[in-house]
Amino acid sequence: MSMFGRDPWGGPLEINAADSATDDDRSRNLQDFDRAALSRPLDETQQSWLLGPTEKKKKKYVDLGCIIVSRKIFVWTVGTLLVSALLAGFITLIVKTVPRHHHSHARPDNYTLALHKALMFFNAQRSGKLPKHNNVSWRGNSCLKDGKSASSSISKDLVGGFYDAGDAIKFNFPQSFTITMLSWSVIEYSAKYEAAGELNHVKEIIKWGTDYFLKTFNHSADSISRMVAQVGAGDTSGGSTTPNDHYCWMRPEDIDYDRPVTECSSCSDLAAEMAASLAAASIVFKDNKAYSQKLVHGAKTLFQFSRQQRARYSAGSAEAAKFYNSTSYWDEFIWGGAWLYYATGNSSYLQLATTPGLGKHAGVFWGILDNSVLSWDNKLAGAALLLSRLRLFLSPGYPYEEMLRTFHNQTSITMCSYLPTFTTWNRTRGLIQLNHGNPQPLQYVVNAAFLATLFSDYLDAADTPGWYCGPNFFSTDTLREFAKTQIDYILGKNPRKMSYIVGFGNHYPKHVHHRGASIPKNKIRYNCKGGWKLRDSSKPNPNTLVGALVAGPDKHDGFRDVRTNYNYTEPTLAGNAGLVAALVALSGEKSRTTIDKNTIFSAVPPMFPTPPPPPAPWKP
Repeated sequence: MSMFGRDPWGGPLEINAADSATDDDRSRNLQDFDRAALSRPLDETQQSWLLGPTEKKKKKYVDLGCIIVSRKIFVWTVGTLLVSALLAGFITLIVKTVPRHHHSHARPDNYTLALHKALMFFNAQRSGKLPKHNNVSWRGNSCLKDGKSASSSISKDLVGGFYDAGDAIKFNFPQSFTITMLSWSVIEYSAKYEAAGELNHVKEIIKWGTDYFLKTFNHSADSISRMVAQVGAGDTSGGSTTPNDHYCWMRPEDIDYDRPVTECSSCSDLAAEMAASLAAASIVFKDNKAYSQKLVHGAKTLFQFSRQQRARYSAGSAEAAKFYNSTSYWDEFIWGGAWLYYATGNSSYLQLATTPGLGKHAGVFWGILDNSVLSWDNKLAGAALLLSRLRLFLSPGYPYEEMLRTFHNQTSITMCSYLPTFTTWNRTRGLIQLNHGNPQPLQYVVNAAFLATLFSDYLDAADTPGWYCGPNFFSTDTLREFAKTQIDYILGKNPRKMSYIVGFGNHYPKHVHHRGASIPKNKIRYNCKGGWKLRDSSKPNPNTLVGALVAGPDKHDGFRDVRTNYNYTEPTLAGNAGLVAALVALSGEKSRTTIDKNTIFSAVPPMFPTPPPPPAPWKP
């Protein structure tokens, strides 16, 4: 019996059921089949069915457990990784062994180089127990008994703070202005300070001041009736020979005479300025919540005190009237109110700062030229710019808009007066005479350079290309150019080709009017009169007071490097604060870093209520 099946390669396949051949025989017969006789190639399936087992092939896939990948891809990937690792190691070896050439980092500009030095001045002016990293080798701990004066009824810890100038007096009025200016510069230009590697340093300087200020009044109380205005004395009028900080010429570390403490109970200008400094510093230290709140509370207490018993602090102090006489307290009310608004967000301070009556008393509407000069005495120009900032970026509208627009207009007029196009101010061969040719001009010039650069940056940040002076339009670059010419003059681009910052450049004052710098640090202790011979010596100071901005040249660009003539060679805290602010504002590339628009507003609530969410979709 036979059956017919389909021939796999085309013809009928006859299968004889009677065939007695075993499966093994058939299998053996297939193995003996002449494969070359096949008329066409067989696919794998046909070979496995008919031609018997083939040679075992390698697997084309690799099972990794969680994934199955092609063997070729797996080998290629592993090989690539190994080659890459070897190549990376080789490159690293080359980089580490080849000498480095730092071409990627541009050399710091002159403003940044001068900034490093200008901040060092504050290290040299520190009073009290100095930190280990103070970096002024010829300075040491001094006046550790401040506040314990034998001639005073006051007995409290007043150690710390800064000496004002070449003497060892702590005048709290200009010292407060100093801390306010430094804080303002940090708030606006913290990124530039960080880029220069000086952010921690300047914040440490600010805290050294605010820590001391908190000792000068009862900062934990909600209301006070007195505060400290000054530590030390310097009046030598009438031929007085009483040892004090002006009669004696000795290192602060060697002081052994009495340092009286001056208090005041009616000192609106001083209290409002110190309130401004604490409020501004609270924004600098906003990340340290506990300390920031302590500063805010102290600022509120001081400002309330300033408004209660109204009087100039210098009216009741012969010392203050002689050295740092205040002409008014109305400008400090606006200045302090503006800073407290930014520090607290409490609109009552903004309402006060924008009260027309207050502005009238401060001279906002008078058009007096001197009111446009920012100094330790008159803060009106600074307050106007500070409030113009609010209008430019938040635009609060009614009821503040009218006064804010007035402050903005005043700021614009002040900026116009700086430009050489106008003849508002006299000029030497390069220097604007903001104090009418009187001695010690540089402290006013650096403040103007800071305000001009800051207003320029405000306009740039508000996408405004410039401002109008009457019918004439001026670009923001014009203001920066003015600021640069003034600071460049101070750095050495002047008729005398000398730098007025000690330690900057090759030619700078060597006979600075400064006790500590003029007396060598050795085992000799010079008493009150013993240092006079060093004061009157024609030899250069044995210690370099790095970063000190001296008082400056006269109205004819003349300068005498003489230690005894403080009108030329004495530096001050307030002068160096303005210098630091101007230098950081001008430092770096303008296109890279600009002002910090938002940090100053961190405590200010939204100007307008948040709109309600949209209603839910209608459902039938």
